[in-house]
Amino acid sequence: MTEVVSLVSLPFLLGGIGTLLIEGLLRPQPLPVWQRGSVPGLIHLGSWLLLFGLFTLILQRPWFATVFILSLQLVVVQSSNTKSRTLNEPFICHDFEYFWDAIKHPRLYVPFFGIGLAIAASSAGAVAIGTFMLQETPLMARVSATHFATLTLGGVVAGAVILASTWPSMPSPRLSPRQDMYQLGLFTSLWAYGGALLRAPSTPPPSPFAKGLNRQGQATDLATLPNVVMVQSESFMDPRAWCADINPALLPHFDATCQQALQSGQLKVPAWGANTVRTEAAVLTGIAPEAWGAHQFNPYRRLARQPIDSLVQVFQDAGYRCICVHPYPASFYLRDRVMPNLGFDQFLDINAFEASDNAGQYIGDAAVARKVGRLLKDDDNRPLFIFTITMENHGPLHLESPSRSSLGATLPDAPWPLPVHQRDLAVYLHHLRQADAMLGSIKQHLQASTRKGLLCWYGDHVPILPDAYQAYGPPDGTTPYVIWSTENAQEGESHYSPPPASSPCFREAYQEIPDEQQAALPAEEVGIHLFKQVFERGISRDASKAIPEHQEQE
Repeated sequence: MTEVVSLVSLPFLLGGIGTLLIEGLLRPQPLPVWQRGSVPGLIHLGSWLLLFGLFTLILQRPWFATVFILSLQLVVVQSSNTKSRTLNEPFICHDFEYFWDAIKHPRLYVPFFGIGLAIAASSAGAVAIGTFMLQETPLMARVSATHFATLTLGGVVAGAVILASTWPSMPSPRLSPRQDMYQLGLFTSLWAYGGALLRAPSTPPPSPFAKGLNRQGQATDLATLPNVVMVQSESFMDPRAWCADINPALLPHFDATCQQALQSGQLKVPAWGANTVRTEAAVLTGIAPEAWGAHQFNPYRRLARQPIDSLVQVFQDAGYRCICVHPYPASFYLRDRVMPNLGFDQFLDINAFEASDNAGQYIGDAAVARKVGRLLKDDDNRPLFIFTITMENHGPLHLESPSRSSLGATLPDAPWPLPVHQRDLAVYLHHLRQADAMLGSIKQHLQASTRKGLLCWYGDHVPILPDAYQAYGPPDGTTPYVIWSTENAQEGESHYSPPPASSPCFREAYQEIPDEQQAALPAEEVGIHLFKQVFERGISRDASKAIPEHQEQE
């Protein structure tokens, strides 16, 4: 027994120290382990004991087990640093599922990690595995099976006991990932978020749309109801108020739409750079992100399991045909299961498009606008509710090269070749112009219909532009939204251009609005306001609270 202890003790001790050193590579760094309190320290120790015991039991090679565990931790730390840099949020336990998504959809994930780094890490891992497998003698060849099993299983049991005994005292996460990582460290924050998921209610929070139309006994006349198109535009924001180098006339259709809008302003979205479904779930269900508890970081995991009252079901109750259009595989984020549960009659994914519809890396906004136009023409005398999730402006933007010919419309005073901080920005602005053209196209399709139409347009989150944010400063994280009606349309809007260095939604529209009314509208209230505009009556988030008014422009 003494022999096996001597063989295991050094890799165990050095590996334990290694976990703290690797954790120190996190950016931003967490508190030193001795400043976190005794419980986080014990959870870190228990986690290392459990992992070391399990991998040594399986691999029979303590040095191999140590290097393997530290390598896995290094991957998590690097992933966390990349996520913090691009999404303003460190790694949480929910993110483990994205490793599988990275295998299925590598273009969406691997380039942010770094293709060269991913290849180098994979190669180094393969070399290390081969080296340790060949060079390190298995413990079972050096000690008895009884001693080997006693020591390794003892480590597993000891780690499990420490974790079980500290679990009741483990700090509850604040569900603010940056703050929790700082206060608790990597291992404890992962356990804390996992525990929060286990404790989360099995049913979704109540939706304000449970009040419904027909459930209130209020009949609707199908002939008078408008077609409704709701567009969740990928990474859409108005960047002109953030960056003075951008052409003031960048978004003519958006500017004209804001001037004619029933309602417009800024949207407080629960995501930065990615995690689109957080905004998507808030808009479609009317449920505030914090109401989901630990499920707020990916509500679709919960929504894939059961139906829920939603904005879509309200339209369905009123007699609408409800269609979701998303030019990407339907299985991504489990949308193939979520959308039927939300009430959509039909889900058109990437299979409804052709390869020629690509614009850059993904299906272009122009193709999506054409698809919406065909749907509006091919009706069955029922009003349509079309929810569109675009993809053209999805990153990684650095996989595309900026075009010098388009700089006059985006960054007219930029030098060529572009400095580093403007390369991804130029690519983003090019696709942003395409989104603006899509907005104008959908308005035309709505106006061409014999039925009146409403358009609700909003951005899901700001884009991933870390170099530009470092140069110009980060934006405030809000995105624009606008609700527009064909009844407010004016001729010649496509020729509209804003005054120099101004944008109606960011500047002119706010000049006469008191500061207290300029607060961004929470994402979960967009659908409530759209309901009001379509059905001409309000629906409150709470029975005791009237629906709030936000920057209406009648």
